[in-house]
This record gives sequence, structure tokens and C-alpha cells, in this order.
Amino acid sequence: MSVITGLVAFGNSIGYILNQWENLGVFAYALPFLLVFALVFGILFKSKILGDNKGVIVVIALTVGLLSLQYDKVPQFFAKIFPYAGMGMSILLVALIMMGLFAKPDEKWFTITFASIGGLIALIVILSALVENEWWGSGGWWWSQYWPAIVAMLIIVGLIVLVIFATKKQT
Repeated sequence: MSVITGLVAFGNSIGYILNQWENLGVFAYALPFLLVFALVFGILFKSKILGDNKGVIVVIALTVGLLSLQYDKVPQFFAKIFPYAGMGMSILLVALIMMGLFAKPDEKWFTITFASIGGLIALIVILSALVENEWWGSGGWWWSQYWPAIVAMLIIVGLIVLVIFATKKQT
């Protein structure tokens, strides 16, 4: 008897188990909490900004993880962004396979092209999640109100970066 047949024989299929986990809040609360906790803990521990006191780091990471779930903003955003991220990674995998037909990974244009495709996909994933979460586009109040200032700021920052990297050092 196969594993899947054995699961179905006991009245539980993988779909049933995943639905039960969803009903228990594993996807909406447990996994987002664990992700936020792990990121905050990892950043604080690696940066040593609070020293080596793991107790303080755990308390801060626990607090930030729990507070991030307070108004359902984080679970809703995670529910939007991760499906798009999965689709983006699938597209990136297909691009990698197709590019592998024509070049070796150690060629410079391969790396630049792959990084460009990855950056474009990341931008599309982020923007798609923001639009669906009504932070952007017609539903986002801040974008419709402040878009001229945001575009002007991006242009100014872009020009500053261009000037900094385009000027040659004079000795």
C-alpha cells in the first residue's frame, strides 16, 4: 500500500490535512509568526547590536513576531506575496533552463541577464502583492495622494547615485 493510499485509508488526504492546518490558523498565524520571529532573531543575533544576550533577543523577537499579527496586516500580506513569489521563482527556473541551452553559467552576459530577469521578476512580484493588498494603485490612498512626490524623490535619488558613481576620483 502506498503512503498516499494509506493516508486516504485513514480518512486523511494531504488536501484534508492542509485544510485542517488552515482551519487551525497554521498558515495565517503560526507560519507568519515563525518567519517574523526568525528574521528578527537572526538579524539581532548576527548584528550583535544587543550583545550576546540571547534572552533579550528572544524577548524582542517574540514581541515583534506577536505584534506583527495584531491587526492581520502581516498574514494578509504574506497570503498575497508568497503565491506570487512561487510563480516568480517558477518563471526564473524556466529562464535558467532556457538560458542554459545557449550559454555556460560562467559567461558574464549569462550572469547579467539572469540577474536582470530576477530583478524584474522580484519587482513585479512586489508590485503585484502591493496592488492586491491595496497599498498601491487605485486602492492605495498614499500612492494616489503622494505619487508626484514619490516620483520626484526617486528621480532625485537616482540623479544623486548617478553623480556619485559617474564621477571619477581625482588624485
